[in-house]
Amino acid sequence: MNLEHLLTGHGAWPYVITFAWTFVEGESFVLVMGFAAAQGLISAPLLLLTAWMGSFCGDQTYFWIGRKFGLALLKRHPKWQARVDRALALVRRHSNWFILTFRFIYGIRNFASLAIGISGVSWKRFLVLNLFAALFWACTFVGAGYFSGRAMQRVLGEYAQEFSLAMLAGFALLAAGLFAFHHIRHRQAQARPAKIPSAALPDSDAR
Repeated sequence: MNLEHLLTGHGAWPYVITFAWTFVEGESFVLVMGFAAAQGLISAPLLLLTAWMGSFCGDQTYFWIGRKFGLALLKRHPKWQARVDRALALVRRHSNWFILTFRFIYGIRNFASLAIGISGVSWKRFLVLNLFAALFWACTFVGAGYFSGRAMQRVLGEYAQEFSLAMLAGFALLAAGLFAFHHIRHRQAQARPAKIPSAALPDSDAR
């Protein structure tokens, strides 16, 4: 079973995966899938719809989590505080523009909706602005991948589809490698014994 068969022979699965991936983040994945859509391997309109809805639903969920549990989560994960504080500062200064553009801001993208939920922005305002922001984001990245794919098709001709499949295979391998790397790092961090503060150690001179 090759990658082309996985994309063209399994109905909705490419779109289900797109929805799930964009629910978390997914810029690189959407670019590659847009490239594949340009070769006719998947439907560009359906890709756009699922990327839009995945991104929208993901950030609505993070907004709700921030509204209900944001402060408690920050106490449990203090390492998030700096990025959340940066997002909160931008929300308070330019709330509407920040909601419309935070998907394009590197470094706080994954914490933005959580911070907006904490900030107290009206859920109705966030829903409307997030709907348009997710559509703009999906059009940008699906369009970039699609038109890059069309340009590559003119250059490579009959080999463009093979190149698209190679890109998808490479992206899948890279994603699997990154997942394995983070999983191993997490296991190692859990197995590493906690460091005892030097102030807690007995003073040998005092014995």
